Amino acid sequence: MARRAVSGLLLCALVVVFLVLLHGTQSVYIQYQGFQVQLKSVKKLSDLEGKWAPSPRLQAHSPQPSACHQPALPLDLQPICDSKEAASIFQALRTIAADDDCELCVNVACTGCA
Repeated sequence: MARRAVSGLLLCALVVVFLVLLHGTQSVYIQYQGFQVQLKSVKKLSDLEGKWAPSPRLQAHSPQPSACHQPALPLDLQPICDSKEAASIFQALRTIAADDDCELCVNVACTGCA
C-alpha cells in the first residue's frame, strides 16, 4: 500500500513538472538588445509604473528608471536595470508589447506563441 502511495505521488509530481514546462513553452517572449523577457512581464511593468511613484529624492539620485526600484518588478526584467540604457530599453519593450502583432507573433522581436 505504501508503494502505491509513493507511485501516486511520483506520478503527480511528474504531471506538475510537465504542466510547468508546457506553460513555459506557450509564453510569448520579446527579444531586444540581448535581453529576452516575457510579454506578460512587460505588460506588468506598465501596470506597476502606473501604480507606483517613487520619491522625488530617489529619482534625482538614481540613474535607473523608477521601475528598477519597484520590489514587484518581474525577475526577467531585473537584469535590464544593470544596463546604462535601461530607460530606453524599457520604453522600447513597452512599445513592442503595445503592438497587437506581438501577441500574434508577427513582430520579429517576439518569439513563442501563446
